[in-house]
Amino acid sequence: MASLTPRREASSSSEKSQTIALIGSGTIGLSFAALHLEKNPTATVTIFDTRPDLYEYITTHLPSYLLDAHTSASWQDRLTLAPTLQKAVEYADIVQEQGPEKLAFKKGVWPEIEKHARGDALFWSSTSGIPASEQNVDMKDKSRLLVVHPYNPPHIMTLLEVVPSAQTTQASINKTLKYWRSLGRTPVVIKKECTGFVANRLAFALFREASSLVAQGVVDVKDLDAIVTSSMGPRWSIAGPFKAYHAGGGEGGLEALMDKIGDTIQDVWEASAKDIEKEKINVGEEWQAMVCKQTEEEYGNIDTKERDFKTRKVLQAVQDKVK
Repeated sequence: MASLTPRREASSSSEKSQTIALIGSGTIGLSFAALHLEKNPTATVTIFDTRPDLYEYITTHLPSYLLDAHTSASWQDRLTLAPTLQKAVEYADIVQEQGPEKLAFKKGVWPEIEKHARGDALFWSSTSGIPASEQNVDMKDKSRLLVVHPYNPPHIMTLLEVVPSAQTTQASINKTLKYWRSLGRTPVVIKKECTGFVANRLAFALFREASSLVAQGVVDVKDLDAIVTSSMGPRWSIAGPFKAYHAGGGEGGLEALMDKIGDTIQDVWEASAKDIEKEKINVGEEWQAMVCKQTEEEYGNIDTKERDFKTRKVLQAVQDKVK
């Protein structure tokens, strides 16, 4: 397998540079590579992936993830493609896994990483829903692993859900938070492991309700998306549900809001639960084919460049301070 740059050995502790090993180079892996290269200008990145065309794949696709002109011109000087897992991790300060979303793979790869990596290296999994406590069962030191779940695409979206297992050390959590904050990200510690963590639990709950409403014929796909992007979308970009409803309650805050419309909220919750059960809103049921067909007819192939451009503009606006 070709390398973009020569192998680098571990840097001395007096240097601030960090070596980051990325295991897996799918869309999340490339997005993280771009993030580390752009936001951590002293970092070197090593990628390991078993795909035979890795060199061509990386050189073709990674540049499109890079936003900074200087990084776009110099990224190859700080990127290495490793021929083996051992070579990828042996000098790494951080090992970040973006492999298949299969428990068997993750359970198998971490003992191998642990065998060859430095004793002080941080271990992160980018899984969307497999807890660290299930991935670490065959590791000798279970305290080293934690989940760092991004919101796609991580080179643009700032959220990172940091999900430790009960065995993860506080020192590993603290180092993880310090690193991501130094890159201007928003790492949030999830206090208890749960299926799907938090961001996906919220997103999938809205998606299930949206699917139910479309399946009932209450609204079509395009209009439902318009409702979200014209109401909740802008509001939630500056205030989450608790802050937004707290503001909606006026001087009395969230408690006043619940006093005013609590009965309606309860009625909606109960109606939603009944509708979801009636329409059998489960993956693979009849509603799915209809909703997918309507979505495909409406949108076809999505231009992710437009999505990413507009998302960056929204995030920039949110970060602007009121003068």
